[in-house]
Amino acid sequence: MIELTRLNDTKFTLNADLIETVEEVPDTVITLTTGKKIFVRESRYEIRDLVVRYKQEVFNKIL
Repeated sequence: MIELTRLNDTKFTLNADLIETVEEVPDTVITLTTGKKIFVRESRYEIRDLVVRYKQEVFNKIL
């Protein structure tokens, strides 16, 4: 799970496994595997880093 910010400054937590694509057009849009689109304040690079840290956390607990 990663914490993100909607364009109206509301914080929310997203299951990173549901992310299909992240685009900047110019706002950052996350498209989920369900087809839902979410607009957020974070850049696609910030989201990538959050997902990488989340996955490292998960896999380190498994090992």
